[in-house]
Amino acid sequence: MSLKFFLDQCVPASIGQSLQDSGHEVLVLKDYIPIESPDQVVIAKAQELGAILVSLNGDFADIVTYPPANYRGIISIQLRNHPEIIPLLMQRLIDYLVNHSDVEQYQGKLFIVEVNRIRIRE
Repeated sequence: MSLKFFLDQCVPASIGQSLQDSGHEVLVLKDYIPIESPDQVVIAKAQELGAILVSLNGDFADIVTYPPANYRGIISIQLRNHPEIIPLLMQRLIDYLVNHSDVEQYQGKLFIVEVNRIRIRE
């Protein structure tokens, strides 16, 4: 089953390409709203489009400001200014997506994707 992702403006194109190559639908922020849109508008657009938000923005990993239960799903990619780890991060995420392809498994959850693990917060 294919999932739908909404990529924040800070997400490198290679991440979107990896998701598309894995058979998922990828929507890019700049195609829907201005790139300087505030975080609240970004996550609202992801909700409106019925998509899981993918971002490098650490603000979306703050469960107090963005309680996962209120959203369709948030994936926070943890690059930490090391773009060379994108292939490893994406391999970890793609492997996870293959085994967890039901959109309901992302509803109300925050996924923090790191090289060595994926942490899930609810």
